[in-house]
Amino acid sequence: MKVLSIDFENCFGIGKLNHEFDFNNSNSYLIYAPNGTMKTSFAKTLDLIAKNDKKNQPKDHIHNKKSKFKVLSDGVEINPNTILIINAEDNSFDATNKITSFIASKELKERYDAIYAELNNAKNELIKKLKAISQSSDCEGEYIGTFEEDKNSNFFGILSNHIHELKDDIDKISFKYNSVFDTKGNVKVFLSKNEDLLDNYIKDYNEIISNSKLFKLTGSNTFGTYQVNEILKSIEDNSYFEAGHKFVLEDGTEIKNSTELKKLFQDEVEKILADKKLKESFDKVDKAIGANTELRAFKKVIEKDNSLLVNLKDYNEFKKKVWTSFLSEIKDEAKTLAELYERQKKELEAIIREAKKEASLWDEITRKFNARFYIPFEVKIVNQHDVILKQETASLQFIYKDKEEAPAVQTKENLLKILSKGEQRAYFILQFLFEIESRQLSDETTLLIFDDIADSFDYKNKYAIIEYIQDLHLSNKFKSLILTHNFDFYRTLASRLALYKHTLMATRDNNRCIQLKEGLYMRDLFKEYLKNHEEPKVFISLISFVRNLIEYTDSSMSADCIKLTGCLHQKENSEAITINEVFDVFKSRITKLKDKVIDFNGNEKIIDFIFSTADHIENEKNINEILLENKITLAVACRLKTEQYLIKSLPEVDLAKIKANQTKELSTKYKTKYVDSKNLEIIDKVNLMTPENIHINAFMYEPLIDMSVYHLIDLYKQTKGLN
Repeated sequence: MKVLSIDFENCFGIGKLNHEFDFNNSNSYLIYAPNGTMKTSFAKTLDLIAKNDKKNQPKDHIHNKKSKFKVLSDGVEINPNTILIINAEDNSFDATNKITSFIASKELKERYDAIYAELNNAKNELIKKLKAISQSSDCEGEYIGTFEEDKNSNFFGILSNHIHELKDDIDKISFKYNSVFDTKGNVKVFLSKNEDLLDNYIKDYNEIISNSKLFKLTGSNTFGTYQVNEILKSIEDNSYFEAGHKFVLEDGTEIKNSTELKKLFQDEVEKILADKKLKESFDKVDKAIGANTELRAFKKVIEKDNSLLVNLKDYNEFKKKVWTSFLSEIKDEAKTLAELYERQKKELEAIIREAKKEASLWDEITRKFNARFYIPFEVKIVNQHDVILKQETASLQFIYKDKEEAPAVQTKENLLKILSKGEQRAYFILQFLFEIESRQLSDETTLLIFDDIADSFDYKNKYAIIEYIQDLHLSNKFKSLILTHNFDFYRTLASRLALYKHTLMATRDNNRCIQLKEGLYMRDLFKEYLKNHEEPKVFISLISFVRNLIEYTDSSMSADCIKLTGCLHQKENSEAITINEVFDVFKSRITKLKDKVIDFNGNEKIIDFIFSTADHIENEKNINEILLENKITLAVACRLKTEQYLIKSLPEVDLAKIKANQTKELSTKYKTKYVDSKNLEIIDKVNLMTPENIHINAFMYEPLIDMSVYHLIDLYKQTKGLN
């Protein structure tokens, strides 16, 4: 990915954007995009390209114009899988499953995957047969849930531990699994709520069975109707008796053919069915079941064989017997899979031992996160063994730390409730760290789009983000486009990563056409201004800077400071101040300007000079929207025009008594006097859009840098029309 070409048209808020990013000399580009310019639309467009969903593509929501979204990597359409959008506001992003990519080296992972592929293929075949027998909606899950002893249990281990319980002659189950062991647990709840009814039925049933000539109750086992039916099926053709065999009952009665056994069975069943006491007990249970519509399937099973109620006394134990019966029907296949697992388990354990000797990348990620970010919680991965052995998603443990309290383990949900906005964003960043680090292992280069990644962070965590971006910047696995509207973050990142030649600023015209121009204001702004002091716009912009210097080094009451204040606010002396007087103050206060000269008319009044320069900016074609001197000049001109109007409208006001915030003071008085004035909206805009003070600290210029020059031009036109 040496050259990335972007060609967007009508993609959300972007009308047109065509730009080529040359990564030959740098892995990163830094883009400062004022609010509302293109940042969100740019990131959203690339995100949809990455998702590669044909039904959800970039579009123009407002004008419904045809969209174009072409991204080329070295002249070829980019692979969507190589794009990753990093937005700390995306709380739905979860990449902890990427940790499974970090278990070990590529060779170990291939061996590991090959073993599990063989095991899973064999398991799937067994599950297919088991489902046909049990008719369970979730064979694997139900089987594991029935036998699991701890959270480390898995299908293979459980099957291996219970394979010896499978039998050749086990009693078959005649009902559908979920008819008795339903997924919602309604049967179990019913049995628990009606325990007394069930106990009475079992008591009455056992009394009859114990007195039966054919049926018997021995210990925990019952020889009942189901068992006799199974015998009848196997001797129906009389071959058993023709071979000379016979049945001898406990009381000595001999059964010499199937007809005699059938008659005895029918007689004994009739005795059970005719037992009034047992019938009453069953009717009570049956009535209770019938009152619950969710137990219809269970009701049919019990009516077919009411002796099942005896087994259901111990619901969980009976469930185990049922699964043992199901699996016994495919005993050979189950045994083959268990043996395969036991053989492969040794190889898996050897891989794990070898993998643990290698550097664990997930540990390094959490270590870096805990070390770099200033947050009240520590992150740990607690199921590393499961991630490797069972291919499960990693489980993160969050330990909340309070100076006054002992550390406490918190769930993700509870943690997010107690964290500040910035701390929550740090958590979401952790998710992206797993995703990014997993891509380190990929053979392809990934395009990272950082969408205001440091917004809302405090300074300590903002620098942690910068440190991490610097790590990625030095890696050839990534190419980064870092978008921000935070001026301080923009300047800091440009400096830390030395991105001066790879820094851009976004501008947008009235047709929503975006241009990415050479980035400015990364270094000391005023050094450049001093070099270019002869440019009218720069000269005007220096007024506030020099005045600020005087306030710091001398006094706000000094003659020089008062003179420069009269250039920024309409004072009694404002109309008389000339350009030469202002320049004399500059030269007396700044050594570098001491022997400098200016080309323009020094005798011109500074107020007239400011307005004529603002007029020139207003009429400038193809204006450079980025230049700060344009915005400072317009802001000063807007404020002066507004103050001139306010002073004219308030002749009773004594300007000498206003010591600070003159524009605001005059505005307040005007609003009180002219409650219904049509000009109130314009005056409010001036107070909002032009800062009261422009300070030496470059960070204070951010509101003006973020503001569109076109908005200031419109405001200047409005202030000129105040009357």
